[in-house]
Amino acid sequence: MGFNCGIVGLPNVGKSTLFNALTETASAEAANFPFCTIEPNTGRVGVPDDRLEKISGITKSAKIVPTHLEFVDIAGLVRGASKGEGLGNQFLANIREVDAVIHVLRCFQDDNVTHVDGGIDPVRDAETVETELMLADMESLEKRIDPLTKKVRGNDKEAAQTLELVEQALAHLREGHPLRLMGLAEGAGKGMRMLHMLTAKPVLYVCNVSEEEAAKGNAWTEQVAAMAAEQGAKSVIISAKIEEEVAQLTDATEKAEFLEALGLEETGLAGVVRAGYSLLELITFFTSGPKETRAWTIKTGARAPEAAGAIHTDFEKGFIKAETIAYDDFISLGGEHAAKDAGKMRQEGKDYVVADGDVLLFRFNV
Repeated sequence: MGFNCGIVGLPNVGKSTLFNALTETASAEAANFPFCTIEPNTGRVGVPDDRLEKISGITKSAKIVPTHLEFVDIAGLVRGASKGEGLGNQFLANIREVDAVIHVLRCFQDDNVTHVDGGIDPVRDAETVETELMLADMESLEKRIDPLTKKVRGNDKEAAQTLELVEQALAHLREGHPLRLMGLAEGAGKGMRMLHMLTAKPVLYVCNVSEEEAAKGNAWTEQVAAMAAEQGAKSVIISAKIEEEVAQLTDATEKAEFLEALGLEETGLAGVVRAGYSLLELITFFTSGPKETRAWTIKTGARAPEAAGAIHTDFEKGFIKAETIAYDDFISLGGEHAAKDAGKMRQEGKDYVVADGDVLLFRFNV
């Protein structure tokens, strides 16, 4: 399984430029006017993970297959979107379909690129988008009260629980707080996910800076970092222009030299992916053999049968056991056979919680 992130923000903050760079395509038109992205463009990208190369080097796999993440480039939002202004209705419909939100904030000055509010203020921009999403959530929740109240009168216990959750959520929103900060217990959290609320989705703030400020950021990125910390969220610094240039380089050595010259250790994509994995509580496990070394993504806390199901549903249905080697043991000992001889290959059953980096071989019967 991969994961799906919607790229959102005000017009002209660099959403489409970032999307093009991250997906190494030009499918989203990047132009200096609002709403140049009308239909949401979707791109799947391989998740960079140097562990794949190291595992493959030991097993001498014929090919390497990374896990993927999906980016959705969503049209720019403006004030009044919750009431249908601009492309508001379409924006809100598209954002409901994603697992997490990558909120791009403009943290660069460029007189040639207009700003819809006339000046650079990323915290204000974030609040503008957040407010519209909260207003949309409030409207959606308010519409649910009457139908739920009627069901409660008919002694519908599930409706009573849902109504209580809706009323709690509305009170939270009316105080000016997004629903992801509501601190729900696990059971109620599942109920909130079923309500498909916009502000319940996890958010990663991406500060789009100039090429010169990509390594250290600026005063605007510091403001965003402080805002994110207050919300328990994360922020990353990225230069969409640099990512665009890196995407054109096919040689790994050239890419490394280009990044080093700019004072960067990795691409912005790598930073976004790492933050995104943390955001959605995802981990990676590996399978490897002569034909291929492949990465797979599962939720943190997933048990072995669920991991098997990420490969094929039959693996989960007929799960018997998972032959498991920790990544560090696999690399340090030089592969499966040496790990087995050293007693580092474990036979794990249905209750085993998969760890990030595990190299797994599933035994199943269908």
